[in-house]
Amino acid sequence: MDFTPDDSVALYDEMYRWDGAANATDRFYDLLVMAADSVLDLGCGTGMMLHQARGHGHAGRLVGLDPDLPSLRRARRRTDIEWVEGVVSDASRWHREFALATMASNAFQCLVTDEELRASLAAIHGALRPGGRFAFETRNPAARAWETWNPSTVHTITGNGWDLRQWHEVSSVKDDLVTFTETTATPDGTILSVDGTTLRFLDEARLDAFLTEAGFEIERREGDWNGGPVTATSRSIVTVART
Repeated sequence: MDFTPDDSVALYDEMYRWDGAANATDRFYDLLVMAADSVLDLGCGTGMMLHQARGHGHAGRLVGLDPDLPSLRRARRRTDIEWVEGVVSDASRWHREFALATMASNAFQCLVTDEELRASLAAIHGALRPGGRFAFETRNPAARAWETWNPSTVHTITGNGWDLRQWHEVSSVKDDLVTFTETTATPDGTILSVDGTTLRFLDEARLDAFLTEAGFEIERREGDWNGGPVTATSRSIVTVART
């Protein structure tokens, strides 16, 4: 069985369908997006969030930016949204053009070096109008989510033509960087793909230092999707920052 990059992103859509009516995570972003007349979604992936916004009547400018071409191919099924290939720092191409920038699905954690973080945050700040908002979430390092990423936790994906197994395995934890693999296989154990990723886990203090350096002010900070505070057991650090 061939398992192409296009299959991988289609599987992602199947596993993580965007649904603001059912999921508090998605609803958090949907409310912000629908209230903004212009939105830049950084790390837009397959474009699910912007697809739904347009489908629900958003009449303003919607732009998705992502470096992954298979994801963008799937996103471009909807042609009434702008889709741009590039990394987050490429947002420097826009100057004060957006009311809102978003990084959903923990995409912020893919910015792993100080230089990448600084360049990305500077580009986001420059792309936003004065008073514009930047909304994103990152996993709280205090919750140590990576400790559950092991081969004993296997996700079964069935339905709509899929019958696959997927699991994760951490290979390195060094300072605030966690490197792991995601393996996709058939039920008989045939490996279809193994993808490696490194994520950065910033605590509140270090996260806020980067934001402040880039010129952002924290408008809203939560530890879950229901408005609770960040605690030692919070899974997420949810942030809305303002220029």
